[in-house]
Order: sequence, then structure tokens, then C-alpha cells
Amino acid sequence: MCEFKVFLEGKEVFRDVIYAKMVGEDLVLRDVMGEVRRFPNSRIAEMDVASARLVIERG
Repeated sequence: MCEFKVFLEGKEVFRDVIYAKMVGEDLVLRDVMGEVRRFPNSRIAEMDVASARLVIERG
């Protein structure tokens, strides 16, 4: 399974992410342990499977 490290404004904000979904203007992410984090007014800017990196941005 591929777990992603999530970066926002150049900083790692979440890790081991296996699920992402847009809910309205918010990005909802879930990790392998089931923890859910909501990033208001955010979206996926870049996804790199080879390096398991997910970059998100606001706006």
C-alpha cells in the first residue's frame, strides 16, 4: 500500500495518508490508523506516487 506524506506551504502536516476526498471547498484526509483531518479551503496541488508525497494548497 502507498501511504503519503502531506505537505502544506513546504511543511509536513500529516503522514501515512491513504484516503483523500473533496467535501465542498475542504480537503478531507485519512491516515492508516483512521485519523481524519480536514483542511478548509484546500485542494491537492501535486501527487507523486514514486516519492509518496502529496502537496496541498489553500485557495
